[in-house]
Amino acid sequence: MDLEQIVRTICDFFTQRNIPHELVVFFISLLPILECRGGLIAAILVFDMPIAKALAITLLGNIVPIPFILLLINKIFDLLKKVPGIKKLIFWLEEKTLKKKSTIDKYGPWGLLLFVGIPLPGTGGWTGSLLAALLHIDIKKSLPVILLGVLLAGIIITVLSVTVKGFLF
Repeated sequence: MDLEQIVRTICDFFTQRNIPHELVVFFISLLPILECRGGLIAAILVFDMPIAKALAITLLGNIVPIPFILLLINKIFDLLKKVPGIKKLIFWLEEKTLKKKSTIDKYGPWGLLLFVGIPLPGTGGWTGSLLAALLHIDIKKSLPVILLGVLLAGIIITVLSVTVKGFLF
C-alpha cells in the first residue's frame, strides 16, 4: 500500500464518522511518517481543499509536536528504556535516527534544514526533531531550522500534489 492509499483509507475512516475534513487533515499532519506529506495528500487530492487552506492546516498540524519532541523526547526515552518490552525498540529507534547524524555533522544547520525540508521517506519534522534532541542541539537553534524545513517540505509537497492532481484528474 502506498502513501496515497494509506491517506485515503484514513480519510475514509474519519469521513464515515462525520469528522470535518479540516480536522482530518490536521490529525494526519500530526502523525509521524505521514506529517505534512500525508496531510497535503488528504487536503488536496482527497478533499479538494483550496491550496492556501490545505497548506496552513498541514503546517500547523506538523509543527505542533515539534517543540514537545525537542523538549521531552530524551526524558521519555530514558523512562521507556526501563520498560523491558519497549527498551529494545527505543534503542533501535535511537540507532536508526542517529545514522542520519552525518548530514548534520557535515552541513550543520543547513543539513538539518535539508533533512527536514526535502520530503523523502524517513525525513521530516518528527525525525528532524528527534535527531536534534538526540544530538542535544539547543532548541533555540534547532526549532527555527526545523520549522523552516517543515515549511519547505510543505511547499514542495503542495507543488507536487497540485502537479500530480493536474495530470491525474
